[in-house]
Amino acid sequence: EHYTYAGHHIVVQESIEHFGTVVWPGALALSQYLESNQEQFNLKDKKVLEIGAGTGLVSIVACILGAYVTATDLPEVLENLSYNISRNTKNTDMHKPEVRKLVWGESLNEDFPVSTYHYDFLLATDVVYPHAVVEPLLATMVYFCKPGTVLLWANKFRFSTDYEFLEKVCNIFNTTILAEFPESNVKLLKA
Repeated sequence: EHYTYAGHHIVVQESIEHFGTVVWPGALALSQYLESNQEQFNLKDKKVLEIGAGTGLVSIVACILGAYVTATDLPEVLENLSYNISRNTKNTDMHKPEVRKLVWGESLNEDFPVSTYHYDFLLATDVVYPHAVVEPLLATMVYFCKPGTVLLWANKFRFSTDYEFLEKVCNIFNTTILAEFPESNVKLLKA
């Protein structure tokens, strides 16, 4: 797939093997929003963590916009994620992005100790699709959202469980709907 954001041509390799190797509507919505709202959300020299990075599109866009990016996902997705990020950020003057394994809710303090890792932005797109992982996902969001961290979450709302998760997020975080994309049924939230 080919995309253009912030004046850069981005080529993303997809696969049908895993949920995380397809560009989902939330990734397109958040990428577009970050590009169009750089004054509101200036990523230049900010530390950004993307959870459930999938193909890496949002991480690549954040990199293009000047962020120090750590893109994370499940082990079976990392090879494709690394390939896409490397392909689209090599030979540029961007901060070199990092790709790391992150299983939601597991070994968070061992892999990302609070004393060492603090992020300005936590990015997540279409992470509520596999419903078995919503509790660990919420625990992971809470873990990484320290004072001063902004969570930007874009999700296509398909099922009642998506709205139940949204309610849980709203009960924990100060949450605002930044944008809605009715054509794709995506909501973009800031928490």
